[in-house]
Amino acid sequence: MSSEDAGRDARRKRFAEEARAERPDLALLCLLLGAEASPPSPGDADPYGVDAAQIELDRLAGLLPYGARGARAWASALAELLGGRCGFRGSSPDYQRLESSVLQQVLRRRRGLPILLSVVWIEVARRAGAPVYGVALPGHFVVGFGDPAERVLADPFAGGAPLSGEDAELMVTGATGAPLESSMLVPARPLETVLRILNNVRAWASARPERTDVALWALELSLLLPAHPARLRYERAQLLVQRGEFLRGAAEMDEYAEIVDGIEPTAAEAIRHRARAARALLN
Repeated sequence: MSSEDAGRDARRKRFAEEARAERPDLALLCLLLGAEASPPSPGDADPYGVDAAQIELDRLAGLLPYGARGARAWASALAELLGGRCGFRGSSPDYQRLESSVLQQVLRRRRGLPILLSVVWIEVARRAGAPVYGVALPGHFVVGFGDPAERVLADPFAGGAPLSGEDAELMVTGATGAPLESSMLVPARPLETVLRILNNVRAWASARPERTDVALWALELSLLLPAHPARLRYERAQLLVQRGEFLRGAAEMDEYAEIVDGIEPTAAEAIRHRARAARALLN
């Protein structure tokens, strides 16, 4: 095994262990995810920038005013620091960059997708003692402060602009055509946030057929999460075949067919047929 493979296996073992911890560390999971996309710095004691990123989050938290304050005051303080003084925000071109889903790069560039900018806000605020949580609105991740019933929301992508209930309603309606439901405002759990980031990475890669390498590691990390859609195993098998790994892909299709067989035997047989077709590509 090469040193690169050994390093990858060690990172993924750490990712899987953290995902199964009683209280998963959102920042650490995002940084281990980002290590899959960031090339290592040879000879560096912190080759993937994980420790440096944690230190930066600590530093930013230390810049917040000290003392207890209400939800709106916390939201204002974070907006002033991160959106104002530090310039964290997003724009349309950020959706086209893989770095926008990599926490290490978002901390360096101060640009990213709504969900990664929200992770920065959550982790900085949490370190400072703020009552903060993520809100996974359809199509646009934001942050909340205080009691969720207060609906004190801010949009890190817009530099921390306050988000009223009406603003959130318009945002959801624009994204889905459906009204805002109270269930959409429930605080997002760390593993749900990480899976959504990985889904974003997969969506980015699916629009770029030459980046099956990115799609593969995003799928493999998703499968390490304790709760993930079972269909991801079939998607991974299909991706392996697409990458020319016909035998591995076919074997994983057969394994998935066994899972599906008891529920949808017709679908299972169709998957087995695709597995046979994948093996036939070797002839």
